[in-house]
Amino acid sequence: MRVLVVEDERKTASFIRKALQEEGFAVDVCRTGDDALIAPAATPYDVVVLDIMLPGRDGLSVLRQWRKQGDTTPVLLLSARGEVSERVEGLDAGADDYLPKPFALVELAARVRALTRRGSETKTPVLKLADLSLDTVTHRAQRGGTTIELTAREYRLLEFLMRSAGRLCGRMMIVEKVWDYDFDPGTNLVDVYIKRLREKIDAKFEQKLLHTVRGSGYVLKEES
Repeated sequence: MRVLVVEDERKTASFIRKALQEEGFAVDVCRTGDDALIAPAATPYDVVVLDIMLPGRDGLSVLRQWRKQGDTTPVLLLSARGEVSERVEGLDAGADDYLPKPFALVELAARVRALTRRGSETKTPVLKLADLSLDTVTHRAQRGGTTIELTAREYRLLEFLMRSAGRLCGRMMIVEKVWDYDFDPGTNLVDVYIKRLREKIDAKFEQKLLHTVRGSGYVLKEES
């Protein structure tokens, strides 16, 4: 499960990120409303933790724009103000839950877990591309009716690529989204795992789905 945290206070964002990572979530952080507005277009998220008070575009403005664009990702709003009127405004804007500051990290994590369960009820659990399928509940991969055994890391890589199908995924993006640490230019980690994944999902099949874009990265797509 991947969570986007939109919080301009660095310490608060760091505490939230660490708490959610300890719960097993992959976490990205944005610190401005403008960055948050475009983040879901590049990466699918299961839940967003969104602070209302942000520099530039505020959280409610971001939320309204997401909903206007048809984005139904569950959103947990955070705010230092706890007035009933603000809570109502946030829920009316499309928020799924509201947590006033200060809050306990264990409560935030519990609310995020609840939202991921709620979101999974409406999200298609099986990703498909051509004859390749990936069940995001059981983590079972199949191609042409044949089951593909994946390690935990291979599963995360394939899920990310399938959720980004048709879009170019650079090495830096893959490391940040699949491994959750900053990119080391000297590592060939991505290439190693891409090779392993390609051997499992492509090697025995005539139609190739995982393609290398020389000098840029990789894309999972069905050739026309």
